[in-house]
Amino acid sequence: MFQPIPLTRRTLLAGAAALAASPARAELADLEAAALKEGGLTWYTAQTDGETAEQIGRAFSARYPGLKVTVVRTTAQVAYERLGQEFKNKTLACDVFSSTDPGHDEALKQKGLLARYVPQNDALLTETFRTFDKDGYYHTTTAGLVLIAYNTNKVKAEDAPRNWPDLLAPRWNRQVAVGHPAFSGFVGTWVLAMRKLYGWKYFEALEKSRPQIGRSIIDTTTTLTAGERMVAASSATSTLHAADQGNPLAALYPADGALLIAAASAIPAAAPHPNAARLFIEFLQTEQVAQIAVQRRAESLRPEVVPLAGAKPFTEIKTFQLTVAETLKGIPEVIEQWRDTFGS
Repeated sequence: MFQPIPLTRRTLLAGAAALAASPARAELADLEAAALKEGGLTWYTAQTDGETAEQIGRAFSARYPGLKVTVVRTTAQVAYERLGQEFKNKTLACDVFSSTDPGHDEALKQKGLLARYVPQNDALLTETFRTFDKDGYYHTTTAGLVLIAYNTNKVKAEDAPRNWPDLLAPRWNRQVAVGHPAFSGFVGTWVLAMRKLYGWKYFEALEKSRPQIGRSIIDTTTTLTAGERMVAASSATSTLHAADQGNPLAALYPADGALLIAAASAIPAAAPHPNAARLFIEFLQTEQVAQIAVQRRAESLRPEVVPLAGAKPFTEIKTFQLTVAETLKGIPEVIEQWRDTFGS
């Protein structure tokens, strides 16, 4: 018969010592020591709003005293263009690049402009988000849904659009808010997804309804909250977070599917602080950051962290995704089509 070994203080200490001495933990300890010598890092991010990015930066510094995160928060396309100029002029300031357009990461990888690093925490993510890049150059650090949002002071729940084509109904003329694909990776991916589902005629019809066009997808939340428009193609994250703060907003999961977007982070080749960058990529995939994400209503990357009440796990709703190959080729195409159709 099996006899359990009593868990004495000595056996517990021995187990803890063995765990601390494991190769994985030893590697992270060495990485932390090397990162501390660099003093910090610069993070270009489009994956959250500025407030959340600063919160993540402070949490990293609290966990690793002596390591400061300089946050540069902007839209994905702006960050990508800035990084490209830094490579061209050999003035690289960025250590971690977090876009919302996976095509950016793949393009940089194909040009040999990214450093390869496979974080240990990647294996602990929900399976959907693991191994974003099979070659190990960029890794999932956030995820979110694009869905339909509406102002509850202006639209009754029973009257809200139920699917993406509903936004084209005459009743929503001059009442729709959208972002701009030339600035936002989330918006670019959504525009590409709508083209795939319904053809470009979808946007030709949308243009006739005179939508209000912002830049970031977060701008649609601001527009709805102000009552300037009634409905929007918006981010679940910004919509639900604004609703949590008492704003008259609601999120609706379209019957034809919400768009699930996983966004990655990468380390530029010749990053000024490469060890701090690697440690930060590890941190972005931790349970601690997943907790911050769900508090701000983003999707959780970790299976042990569940959404707050009022949001559905992406596994329980109808979603669709685009491949990296589709975004790499398709987003530049739809940006040009958008400009031809909307004139901006």
